[in-house]
Amino acid sequence: MNKRLLETTDKIEEVQVQKRKILIAAYACNPYSGSEQGVGWGWVSAIAEKHDVWVIAGALYRNDIEKEISKNADCCKNIRFYYVPRIRWLWLEKVWPPAYLWTYRIWQKEAYKLSVKLNEEIDFDIAHQLTYVGFRVPGYLWKLDIPFVWGPIGGLENTPWKFLTVMGLRGFIYYAGRNIINSLHKRYLSGPKMAFKKAHGGIIAATQGIRREILRWYGEESDVICEIGPPPEVADSYSLREPGESLKLSWSGLHLPGKALPLLLRAVAALPDNFDWQSDILGRGPLTKKWQKLAIKLGIDNRCNWAGWLSRDRAISIVHNSHIFVITSLKDLTSTVLLEALSQGVPVICPDHCGFSNVVTGDCGVKIPIESPNQFVSDLSIAIKNLAENEKERQRLAKGALQRIKDFSWEKKAELVDAIYRRITASHRVN
Repeated sequence: MNKRLLETTDKIEEVQVQKRKILIAAYACNPYSGSEQGVGWGWVSAIAEKHDVWVIAGALYRNDIEKEISKNADCCKNIRFYYVPRIRWLWLEKVWPPAYLWTYRIWQKEAYKLSVKLNEEIDFDIAHQLTYVGFRVPGYLWKLDIPFVWGPIGGLENTPWKFLTVMGLRGFIYYAGRNIINSLHKRYLSGPKMAFKKAHGGIIAATQGIRREILRWYGEESDVICEIGPPPEVADSYSLREPGESLKLSWSGLHLPGKALPLLLRAVAALPDNFDWQSDILGRGPLTKKWQKLAIKLGIDNRCNWAGWLSRDRAISIVHNSHIFVITSLKDLTSTVLLEALSQGVPVICPDHCGFSNVVTGDCGVKIPIESPNQFVSDLSIAIKNLAENEKERQRLAKGALQRIKDFSWEKKAELVDAIYRRITASHRVN
């Protein structure tokens, strides 16, 4: 056998050795949804590019998953899906929203029973707890006697206390209560403590802030991998602002207290009267009318286009044609709309916290420090004005946005996760 053939054989054997049998718990997993469901589908698909994958998902998503498989069988050639039903107490969740965690834990127990049976039959190399990404619901796969990976993980960071006043009374009560409960859960919940201990070396934090919280509360290091990936529509160009053209701002999200649109409304209201701008506000929610009244009160309602819910194509088109995308969210991991804006070559102005801090750099946007509401509004207003008056700089950031989105491809995530898998299986063999 010649040297070249020997080298080729060695490479084939190496690939075969590296391909592992992965059991994944991904309750939320749907090829046709965003949010948690989209996260689940994206990660499962990426992991399956390098490994054989068995997925335990919520029965709620079965029809959509099977529909996608029937349309594109190759997308799931390395994936086997198992479905566990979940009972929901919707009436109770309306009264107390966190009640959804109770039924989810019941689902996790049933998923664990199935995982034990599957492991006896298949003998998995790794168990991976994927979605939901919240730290307080780690499931029970960590009890299996195999290496355990957990993540991406979120939910550990509290909402900045100084900013609760901009959320209105209901928002203040909700997020203040969440901060208190969150802190108690980090200190006292036993499930996360045991799961973090078992996942030593295999913990994935969604953001640097989450990584710091994991280290602070659980004493474990973690790898940071953004929980979301790029949208399918990545532009190959960005919009120019012609001389004399109004500055076009865009904002998108649910109209809920945590999204804090009033911070942007107050920032643009502080711009000089002769400053020419227009804003497209996408989305809708319980606070839409209240925010519209605030725009009227501030005297800027004639410059705000309340677009509401739009088709995905139309929403992406509006963002692509804007000159700046603004995020004001006070509680997020890495918002999907952030990557959507970058994918369209739109510079982003955002708070310097949550996942925004990790994604936005000086080459694709501007991060505003979070110190106080008044400071944030003032700095946001200045940042908008500075970019409006320097089209060369705005175009530099637009070019940077199209480059930055490449760093969040599912292919790169698959490589990073594979490195974690190799590390923990090697460590397991040593132990």
